[in-house]
Amino acid sequence: MPQMSPLFWLGLFILFISSLAYFCIVSYFIPVVQKTNQHLMNNLVSQKSWKW
Repeated sequence: MPQMSPLFWLGLFILFISSLAYFCIVSYFIPVVQKTNQHLMNNLVSQKSWKW
C-alpha cells in the first residue's frame, strides 16, 4: 500500500530524532572519559600524601 509509506518514514524519522535526543541528553550528563582520565591524572600528580 503506497499510502502507508509516508507513515513508515515518519515513524523512522521520529525514532531517529528521539534516539538522537536521548544520546545528547545522556552525553550531557555523563562526563567524557578523556576528561575524567585527565582529571584523575592531575589529582595523582598533585597528591603528595596518602591523605586527602
